Amino acid sequence: MATEKDATPETVIQEILEKKPELSKEQLLTRLSVARSMTGGLIADVALLKMIAAELGVEIANGDETFSHRLSLGHLVTGLRNATVTGRVIAVYPVRTFDGAKPGKFASVTIADNDGTVRVIMWNEKADVVESGELQVGQIVKFAHGYTKADRFGAAELHLGDRSQIELNPENVKPEDYPTIDRFTVKIQEIKLEQKNVTLEGTVKDVYASSTFTRSDQTAGKVLRAKVADQTGEVAVVFWNEKADEVEPKLGRGSQIQIVNARVKLSQNGEVELHVDLGAYVEVTEAPKNLVKIDSLNAEGFSDICVEGEVASLPVSKEVNTSKGETVPLTSFDLKDETGVVRVTAWREHSETASTLVMGEKIALDNVYAKMGYNGKIELATRSTTAINRI
Repeated sequence: MATEKDATPETVIQEILEKKPELSKEQLLTRLSVARSMTGGLIADVALLKMIAAELGVEIANGDETFSHRLSLGHLVTGLRNATVTGRVIAVYPVRTFDGAKPGKFASVTIADNDGTVRVIMWNEKADVVESGELQVGQIVKFAHGYTKADRFGAAELHLGDRSQIELNPENVKPEDYPTIDRFTVKIQEIKLEQKNVTLEGTVKDVYASSTFTRSDQTAGKVLRAKVADQTGEVAVVFWNEKADEVEPKLGRGSQIQIVNARVKLSQNGEVELHVDLGAYVEVTEAPKNLVKIDSLNAEGFSDICVEGEVASLPVSKEVNTSKGETVPLTSFDLKDETGVVRVTAWREHSETASTLVMGEKIALDNVYAKMGYNGKIELATRSTTAINRI
């Protein structure tokens, strides 16, 4: 029996053939040639043969333990049927369900080691570790007996089915051997079109109103744009559909954002921009609230502020025409605190919430801005990222 020290391709081939006599040497060498081609010559023949043995259900001794079909993430290729990987979790995506003849669910994570990153998709009960919150960003996790497929961009991803195993914080693994997300974060000035996908951290400088559109299949879509900056520059970020819904309540000027697996594309004006959809992971840390008193609103320019007070008049709702030719709902009411009273105009989606307020109710307006009203007095107005909360 070949041990780790004396294993050669020939000794491993001999051991496989002894345990699989129905397999010819020519058939085994053909499989080795295919595996060698798939991995681009990056993995030694002994390791490839042990991987083939694992797929055949043949145990090959590896010193004092059975060979574990474990790959570094940089060597992961499509078409493997019994792959084991270990990495640090740098992104966790929510559980999603699907219908059909056999309904089910799935969740996914992105893991990293020193050779790269890979996405792992957990099907049905394997997704329970995400649904329960047991699996978290930052953990070291071993995923065993998975199979690899190509994602929509051709990159290898690992899938976990019924026979797969998940081991959180595995023994005999040193956390310091696995990089954190900082290892893969790029600076904005370093982003190039040929990178295709990047990981970014920065500060939100601007958030623009979201909009909806009709897809070719007549379903509704949504898009939200923002500008993100770091110490090297700024870049436009476009959030699509579910991701727009996910980040819109939290995204505001001054908030910190981390995006894993954003797609790099060229905008219509020829500049690089980032697109964020279901294939990306986003974490937003909201900016500290800028709580101000009403009597300090003595000029335009107050932006992204929070004001708390008591509803001081009955809300009045109407529809108005904008300069863009839109007809949108608008609700106005007075808000007071111990220092004064200010008029509030709640636009679009916030109009309905404002219309349900009653006099004397205490509320907080998060992420509103001050502007000059038609009567020459300062008033507060909502934007897409505003929140109206009862307190």
